[in-house]
Amino acid sequence: MIPMPSHPSMPPVSAEAAGVLPSGIGEVFAYGFDRPGLIPLWVGEGDRPTPDFIGEAAGRALRDGATFYTRQLGIPALREALAEYVARLYGGAADPGGFFVTVGGMHAFQIAVRIAAEPGDEIVIPTPAWPNFFGAIAAQGACTVAVPMQFDAAAGWSLDIARIAAAVTPRTRAIVLNSPSNPTGWTATPEDYAAVLAIARNHDLWIIADEIYGRFSFDPAHAELGRAPSIRDVWEAEDRDRVLFVQTFSKNWAMTGWRVGWLEGPPALGRIVDGLILYATSGVATFLQHAAATAIRDGEDLVRRQVAQAREGRRILTEGLGGLPGVDLPPPPGAFYAFPKVNHEPDSRALALRLVDEANVGVAPGTAFGPGGEGFLRLCFARSADDLHEAVRRLSPALSTPAGR
Repeated sequence: MIPMPSHPSMPPVSAEAAGVLPSGIGEVFAYGFDRPGLIPLWVGEGDRPTPDFIGEAAGRALRDGATFYTRQLGIPALREALAEYVARLYGGAADPGGFFVTVGGMHAFQIAVRIAAEPGDEIVIPTPAWPNFFGAIAAQGACTVAVPMQFDAAAGWSLDIARIAAAVTPRTRAIVLNSPSNPTGWTATPEDYAAVLAIARNHDLWIIADEIYGRFSFDPAHAELGRAPSIRDVWEAEDRDRVLFVQTFSKNWAMTGWRVGWLEGPPALGRIVDGLILYATSGVATFLQHAAATAIRDGEDLVRRQVAQAREGRRILTEGLGGLPGVDLPPPPGAFYAFPKVNHEPDSRALALRLVDEANVGVAPGTAFGPGGEGFLRLCFARSADDLHEAVRRLSPALSTPAGR
């Protein structure tokens, strides 16, 4: 146990609990939350409410009495629907026994970390990265090894495979690969995946693959597939037993508030995951799982509309902000975030707070996303065109003028 000197009234807490720091996004969110008329681009959430066909499925399940305890790993109907979805999207067969229903993608990632690492172990993450990765690893008592990615003002972000390989030590247990990336939109190529798989294979490491934004790919070369490249495209049979997939219903199916996700891995892990869920949440509400099964089976038109809206939002922000003096914003190839570099504002936290005051627009500071994020801002473009045009109008003068001038 360790003391908390900054809060004398707080009793001692474990090192793991004390190591879980608040998100840098949350500070800006709290600062501007109650501002009338603020345009909120700070969190990873669109403005489309969950469609009626999903809500009606939840209502039917409630009326049918789906209100009792159920299996920790998920109801069979949902696990089968997940396997069918993955087989349809990526090709090949998928075993329902390898799909484990979780309370959102965060819970899935937390379980993956607990499977892969013990206290004191290391997990390698390319950064900038979603801040919740760092928090979940700290909560396990493990250590994040951040490997900054490379940024080019014209070409965008790229992964330095040599730096990933150099970051591996005898204490390394896993590599996290998030593609398309939150916050940068970077999208791994098949060559990137093959290289990371080779590193993992050589060192007997897990790969935790966060492909949550896989449907949000804007490269015309991926249009026929309807998705970004995946680690599934390059793995060998033996690799499958060392890859854990983190997924959620939040983004594709406009279900952020439902808190339903899934972890995919070797079916042999079922007994382990069952226990980890039992002693954390005891599973996802049954009626929500029935609604999720409906979403994934009947929601392809919804996914296409979501991606189309994000594509238009991407155009509005990159064209509107990318031409401002001192702002570098190459179009992100995936996900639904713009991550501009504001060259004349080195303190992105101060800039994000200033933009609440001066532009009444909420953005996330790049410092929230770890090493390599300073000087950048994250803006979610999964919103209406009207909101984004107005955000550009408000932000342009503030981003064009350094503070104090």
